[in-house]
Amino acid sequence: MTCGSTFKLVNQQSGDRLHSHDVKYGSGSGQQSVTGTPNADDVNSYWQARGDIKNDCERGAPIKCDTIIRIYHVTTRRNLHSHNYASPLSNNQEVSAYGEDGVGDEGDRWKVVCTTKNDYWLRKDPIRLQHAATGKYLHLNGDTYGRPIHGQKEISCYSYANSQNLWKVDSGVYIRQSSEPLSSTRDDNSNTRSQSAKADHFDDEL
Repeated sequence: MTCGSTFKLVNQQSGDRLHSHDVKYGSGSGQQSVTGTPNADDVNSYWQARGDIKNDCERGAPIKCDTIIRIYHVTTRRNLHSHNYASPLSNNQEVSAYGEDGVGDEGDRWKVVCTTKNDYWLRKDPIRLQHAATGKYLHLNGDTYGRPIHGQKEISCYSYANSQNLWKVDSGVYIRQSSEPLSSTRDDNSNTRSQSAKADHFDDEL
């Protein structure tokens, strides 16, 4: 995986995709809800990998295991977030989408915990996302909402690593680091297309 890539995250146990939408929690923080959805085609399930608050990453840079990142919800432009509120169904730690245009706070920081011996987060490998401030893991335990988000699953943070907090990257646009800056002129369209291809590349591993 690389910084700037846009992707879906699938829970390895349930098959649901990490999802958000402009629906607020009716309890807890009252912030934008984050859920799991079985709908593979939902556009509200796209997220983007971004660097830490004070240490942003270069577009296309490979993400190392144990790196702190932010995960940005593309549709609503908020960050995946957690804090010490109880989640509405399981009473675990609430997960929300927070901030405006990607500007949030310390609750937006997540550690990439790899489950293999690789040094980098590879798309083929399941990972865990550990909330940096509280040490708990992004989790889906199967509790299901009623209206207005009927059939979607609760996403929370849980204290212990288990099979319900394993996630794997699904469909998306994966950015590869370019050795040359993209041209800012329109004089050489072929050169611009060539350089763009280096930056926007579907790679088998990262």
